[in-house]
Amino acid sequence: MIRLFVGFDQREAVAYHSFCQSVLDHASVPVYFIPLAKQVLSGFDGQRDGSNAFIYSRFLIPALCDFSGHAIFADGDMIMKSDIAELWALRDHYMAVQVVKHDYKTKHPVKYLGAKNEDYPRKNWSSLMIWNCASFINRQLSPQAIQGMTNSQLHRFDWIPDDRIGDLPPEWNHLVMESNPNPDAKLLHYTIGTPCFPDYSQCPQSNEWHRAHERVNEPTSRL
Repeated sequence: MIRLFVGFDQREAVAYHSFCQSVLDHASVPVYFIPLAKQVLSGFDGQRDGSNAFIYSRFLIPALCDFSGHAIFADGDMIMKSDIAELWALRDHYMAVQVVKHDYKTKHPVKYLGAKNEDYPRKNWSSLMIWNCASFINRQLSPQAIQGMTNSQLHRFDWIPDDRIGDLPPEWNHLVMESNPNPDAKLLHYTIGTPCFPDYSQCPQSNEWHRAHERVNEPTSRL
């Protein structure tokens, strides 16, 4: 069974459900969905800087898994276009974490809900991760330690040696509106704004998101 942790923010709850639907539509193996919703993480401040509600809680995953096995984290503003088993098969037991190593400057200084969209090293690396929860390196990530680390320390993986940060193919975290449209992308990331927001409802490759959203509401649509 694949453990899939998904970022949940009530301001775009529909994005979470649409992403999960897209995973189910393509999955060939059982998937265990775990929403990183702040109300279930008692005593943990996952939104210290006013960003999305799971900006820090994604780093709790090794501890939540009792530092055993592997798990996947995905932002909620994504759509899966392929079988998640293909991503799971890329696990590398030597690596502490595996990510798509984006190297870009944003085209959009402001994103959804008027949030600032600043450039920083390793931007969006942590938006899709295969965690090696059993890696001794990740045992540093206790809830108390995470609370004492800065945004940059966490999202740049400062506690992990560079040679233990593994590469994932770029098609597993395609940045919509930041990169040229890619019809062969296996996972679409609407990092500037999910098409649930009016300003982004017709963004490039928005049809994929709307299709998943329609599937969530399919029984209602038949009434």
